[in-house]
Amino acid sequence: MDQEEHRRLSSSFGAEAVAYAEHRPGYAQAAVSWALDPAPGPRVLDLGAGTGKLTAALVAAGAEVVAVEPDPAMLAELRHGLPAVRFLAGSAEEIPLPDASVDAVLAGNAMHWFDMAVAGPEIARVLAPGGVLAGLWNVLDDRVEWVAGLARVSGGAVIGPRDTPAAWRAATAEMHLPRTGGPARFGSPERAECEHGQRRTAESLVATLATRAGTLVMPEPERDATLDRIRTYLAGEPATAQGEFTLPMLTGVLRVRRL
Repeated sequence: MDQEEHRRLSSSFGAEAVAYAEHRPGYAQAAVSWALDPAPGPRVLDLGAGTGKLTAALVAAGAEVVAVEPDPAMLAELRHGLPAVRFLAGSAEEIPLPDASVDAVLAGNAMHWFDMAVAGPEIARVLAPGGVLAGLWNVLDDRVEWVAGLARVSGGAVIGPRDTPAAWRAATAEMHLPRTGGPARFGSPERAECEHGQRRTAESLVATLATRAGTLVMPEPERDATLDRIRTYLAGEPATAQGEFTLPMLTGVLRVRRL
């Protein structure tokens, strides 16, 4: 992906911030707990916090959270949903926090948007010694037959290179994580996967998929045709044709510790 396409995709969410807040899933609490387990204290930065999906799980885990997000519309939704949380405008490449001010930096479905050559030293700067950097991703569990069919019907622009377990493992295996950040060093990465699910109807699942970056940047006729194709598929599947169902997911975690 070239730099312009990366920028176009990464900046696409704000226009649909309200829908993102309504339809995107939160994160498995067990995955959040595993990500935080080695952290030396409770101070956590949610980096690229979006509308606060991960922020809410961090609050539930008892963390002292500060949320940092570059998009004003996404930040407004976070403020609306979680008014008690401290939030700041900023990015992974320019974190508006003092040195060694947090014990963990977590990113929910966001780390792949970071320019880690710049963000790595910034993350190292704000992390206390022994602190944790962890990325979390919700992926569709395509071991379930109808989910695998959904991935095929949706196409790679909608369900992309990190959106199923095997694809997520491959993508994160090659993900550039900071091993140095000025004087700071990071240990070897660790991974975990935790069962997760989201209650959906066929129409609300379509609405969820409509908030993905690849869908958001499609020309309108292509987007409408893609979403109609997904509706038709879901209407024909016994598991999804009638009423509510659970969308099977995993929350994958990639964790590394500042030494």
